Amino acid sequence: MVLDLVGVPILRFSMVVGMDQELIASEERFGTYIEALSEVIGHADRVEPLGDYCSGLLLPLERKSVEPLAAAVAPDRVSAKHQSLLHFVAQSPWSDDQVLGKVRELVLPSIERGGPIKAWIVDDTGLPKKGKHSVGVARQYCGQRGKQDNCQVAVSLSVANDVASLPMAYRLYLPKTWAHDTERRRKAGIPEDVVFKTKPEIAFEQITAAHDAGVARGVVLADAGYGNDTKFRTAVSALGLDYVMGVLGSISVWPPGQEPVAAKPPKLTSGRGRPGSRLRRDQEHQPVSAKELAMSLKPRAWKNITWREGTNAPLAGRFAAIRVRPAHRDQKLSEPRPHEWLLIEWPKGEAEPTKYWLGTMPKTTKLADLVAITKQRWRIERDYQDLKQEIGLGHYEGRGWRGFHHHATLCIAAYGFLISERETIPPSGPGWLAKRKALGIPKDYRPRGSADPSRTSRRTFNSDGETTSRRPAGASTTEMPMLSKGTVQPEEQEPFMTQ
Repeated sequence: MVLDLVGVPILRFSMVVGMDQELIASEERFGTYIEALSEVIGHADRVEPLGDYCSGLLLPLERKSVEPLAAAVAPDRVSAKHQSLLHFVAQSPWSDDQVLGKVRELVLPSIERGGPIKAWIVDDTGLPKKGKHSVGVARQYCGQRGKQDNCQVAVSLSVANDVASLPMAYRLYLPKTWAHDTERRRKAGIPEDVVFKTKPEIAFEQITAAHDAGVARGVVLADAGYGNDTKFRTAVSALGLDYVMGVLGSISVWPPGQEPVAAKPPKLTSGRGRPGSRLRRDQEHQPVSAKELAMSLKPRAWKNITWREGTNAPLAGRFAAIRVRPAHRDQKLSEPRPHEWLLIEWPKGEAEPTKYWLGTMPKTTKLADLVAITKQRWRIERDYQDLKQEIGLGHYEGRGWRGFHHHATLCIAAYGFLISERETIPPSGPGWLAKRKALGIPKDYRPRGSADPSRTSRRTFNSDGETTSRRPAGASTTEMPMLSKGTVQPEEQEPFMTQ
């Protein structure tokens, strides 16, 4: 560890043999990036762990929980560095919102050099967990597993264009079993003002904050978990933002040329009574489901559209788009809902359409453009893939509310730096992350809880003198790695804040 150009103690990657000038320059930019983040981190004593933590997240480690990070960035004083990083991530009261805002301020210009912002992407991600003590963990749908499982779920909002995307908000979804349990809240350090909110409610708070902060506008994209919520779509429109959101085929719409009946006038015979104020339906005026409407379309309504180049081949599909009015509970309204696009995807070979979206894009929007912006959601999947596999988003092993969000914020900060570095890396060359190497860890380093290799083997004291191995025939021994490989979380221990 040495001081960088701005006096911030960070990992000196120039210690690595064979480092080239490009990587040295990138390291200097990293120091400047950390210095900028330190402006919103609070106390000066938090600057060093900020740089160390982000440095560790960018190293090619198998696990990126606190202890392996400490061993990587300070191999000669692992215990002291572990305590420093643990305090910084699990207890220090710095603001996640302020740090994420600063990351956005620093990284967004790099993204916008590739083109204007096109989308705000809403999504949630599942983080599989063992045990029941980590904040927010419950048996719920986990996208990573594709099924109901024991996990934490976080809601995020990302900003994106054609070349890159960046998460700008990230918050844990707190199930009712947690939100209404006073003792669990106390142990996990959940703030008093955090109450139960649905995922669409959390997402709308994030969208409102980005809107109020003046972030460059984009079309709000979300899957059916959010788009099927009429209240959520209506609230997004009220902010003056366009959206394209997934919906279920069962959602009701008014086909082209049809709409609900106007409010009923007062009885003309007596002249009494107040004029009706709500829309009506009768036998001749009934909405249909999106699926029914899609199945009724003529063959010429469907077009083959290619929306982007894939890794091996262009990505294409068969789509149709028509103008409709959403009909959900419009009997309680006095005016029909505005016209929107109903976009439908029906892949060849499928018995029926597979996906539906509602969108408020202008009436003049071309089908190809509508499909292209809708499919922009793929970037959020890339975000989470990189954040989990490369940065270690799901590796945090603490149990508290603050630590969960601090770790995620620092992962996004590290990821943001990588995004800003992409334009300095030749397309044919390896990524910046791939070039980095971890400093050597002392041979006598032993992770907490692991067996002491110098201790006498327990089998020596076995009076029975067992001579037959219990290993199945044909099985071979394997060397135990120092750090766990794979994505399985270690068993949680009883102490509240351990790594």
